[in-house]
Amino acid sequence: MASKAAAAAAVDFTRLYSTLGLGKETIASLQAFRKRHGEAQRLNAQYASQPTTVDFAHYRSILKNTAVIDDAEKALKDFKPVTYDVGAHIKAIESFEAKALAKAKETEEKIDVELKELQATLANIEEARPFDQLTAMDVGEAHPRLIKVVETMIQKGKWNVPGYKEKFGDLNLM
Repeated sequence: MASKAAAAAAVDFTRLYSTLGLGKETIASLQAFRKRHGEAQRLNAQYASQPTTVDFAHYRSILKNTAVIDDAEKALKDFKPVTYDVGAHIKAIESFEAKALAKAKETEEKIDVELKELQATLANIEEARPFDQLTAMDVGEAHPRLIKVVETMIQKGKWNVPGYKEKFGDLNLM
């Protein structure tokens, strides 16, 4: 138990919040949860330190009606706390935790792949020739479909690009 307390004390939550990039609402919820948890721990320690035995002899000496004290003592001795089987809840929590870990690993792998792709794209952009140094043949080699379209237009005698006048207007002076 002491190791858990030491581990919880060693966590720097402010750094954790900033490095994970959590939203304001999430941070507020976590801080409220930590506050409630701390209060519950304090109350648990306070009540655990109090005595749990009842001095029935003291009450018999004070009260005249000892039958009430006998009934209370009998009820206390006969009391058996209800036990709950929390195994099902623990299994559900463990399965949820396993699914969350699997999903986190899957997300990590996807992000790693995307990061590698972005780094390759960035390297490609940095190595590319400037736009003003490109020639029509360079564009044609990059997109062979454009060369075929231009050759077809030349064979048919079409010298105007469809939709050009509609988009840019007619620049003829005559």
